[in-house]
Amino acid sequence: MLCQEIPVRTEGSLPGSKLVVYIQDHSESLYIKERPMVLLCPGGAYAYTSDREAESIALQFLAMGCHAAVLRYSTAPAVYPTQLKELAWSVKLLRDKAAEWHILPDKLIVQGCSAGGHLAASLGVFWKEKWLGEAVGADPEQIRPDALLLCYPVITSGEFAHRDSFQNLTGGDTSRWEKLSLEKQVNEDTPRTFIWHTFADAAVPVENSLLFVNALCGHRIPVEFHLYPEGRHGLALATELTAGADGGHIQPECASWVELARTWLKNL
Repeated sequence: MLCQEIPVRTEGSLPGSKLVVYIQDHSESLYIKERPMVLLCPGGAYAYTSDREAESIALQFLAMGCHAAVLRYSTAPAVYPTQLKELAWSVKLLRDKAAEWHILPDKLIVQGCSAGGHLAASLGVFWKEKWLGEAVGADPEQIRPDALLLCYPVITSGEFAHRDSFQNLTGGDTSRWEKLSLEKQVNEDTPRTFIWHTFADAAVPVENSLLFVNALCGHRIPVEFHLYPEGRHGLALATELTAGADGGHIQPECASWVELARTWLKNL
């Protein structure tokens, strides 16, 4: 397996921003010649990127037969659109490397948890905007995610907002919040999406996912949505593999999202 850290350098990027790739070995003796790529965006309220939502989740996708990558994007004091440019740059890099790394070029899935879900969904709704492609020297099709996989995502800056995420993302510039309320930015070019959330999430209310799902349905974008009744915010895998330092973030019934996502990925 190729495991490599690639520095991410776009305008506004902070030191330490990087793309960590996990590329499974290619072998002519294997039936699988090319694999989907899942690009992960950990959460952390745009203040940091969570270790619990990074490598441990990437390993699950590797076990499904995918390649994986984790984007350690710039966080506060970096402000929008730095993080979005870093994600777009990363998608372009992976597409440019598709032949070398045996990536299926039409199966590049962007995954995100919490604020990382907001970042992933931002690319999903903004990938076609001219300024974004120009910022990373790419044609829009080079930075287009083929699908989104969102875990308890931050979506809305309205009534049900996780305000710390938007505060960190914009440096407190509330005039930018409307544009970044993503349920209002869904369009016919937004990719198909898998989402899960918990009803009991007290940090990022489930209405965030419901608003995005409703917007996707309004544009006839295929979506798979799973709502679990119990479980705190930030569950990650919801097992002891991603339990917090206090032993929390374990909710066994929510761990089924991984298998549900496996089936969804297979059917893409």
